Amino acid sequence: MRKKLRENLIAYLFCAPAYTIFAVFLFVPIIWVIVLSFKEFSIITFNSAEFVGLKNYAKLLKDQVFLRSILNTLYFTVLYVPGNTILGLIFALLLNKPFKGRNFFRLALFIPNIVSMVVVSIIWSLIFSSSTTGIANRLLLALHLKPIEWLSDYRYALIAVGIVLIWSGFGYRMLIFLAGLQNIPDELYEAAALDGATRWQITFKIVLPLLRPTTFFVITTSLINSFQVFTPIYIMTGGGPGYSTTTIVNYLYTKGFSEFQMGYASAISVVLLVIILALTFIQRKIGREDIIF
Repeated sequence: MRKKLRENLIAYLFCAPAYTIFAVFLFVPIIWVIVLSFKEFSIITFNSAEFVGLKNYAKLLKDQVFLRSILNTLYFTVLYVPGNTILGLIFALLLNKPFKGRNFFRLALFIPNIVSMVVVSIIWSLIFSSSTTGIANRLLLALHLKPIEWLSDYRYALIAVGIVLIWSGFGYRMLIFLAGLQNIPDELYEAAALDGATRWQITFKIVLPLLRPTTFFVITTSLINSFQVFTPIYIMTGGGPGYSTTTIVNYLYTKGFSEFQMGYASAISVVLLVIILALTFIQRKIGREDIIF
């Protein structure tokens, strides 16, 4: 009994530094932000912060820009999650086959993930330039189509930013799917081939079902990332034209660090936290059945 207690104590001591850092940099800020969301103050007048109760949350319900930012964030989610998941899976299946130059293509598709999002956003801003010098519009002209105001037209600005997000994100998902494919035993492929299964049958009846835990992980992380989109929108469109590309995080930044309404910005961040926790909880409920092989 004493030996087991001593072993548990040693284990807790080893874990203590990690749990301490986790608590200091995660739970303490969360609790602090929740407290701030019930106050009204700015960075400049921090000492004169006034407790206002639920006033900031009531104001959010009537804030049309905030409601618009939620819709824009959901729009990005609809583009970002399926786009990253499907492209990541397709390229993982293609690059899982042995052929010459396979490692080069894997590296080429992953490179956007290690490049600064600031640099990526600037490059794509030039590609989507409204003038005919932008590569996107030059391609349209080559196809005898009219050039598009990609970043200044509310009909296309969201799509342009969505393309950038998908391009810069699916390489990472591809690597996760490749890791999942490596864990599928070769015996299953061999047994299916002996039974006369075609490539499509092997893909849809063996590979995809066994990749379900990996797919669940990819969808969950993509969903969380889609609600945290900030840099490409801040650099490429600034949330415009109008508020057509303003997301929750961009609006939070504007209220907190441009208009110095820190209490209101804290309320926005709490709502964002609740949305992400709710979506994660729902996904865990749906995908709690794991496949073991």
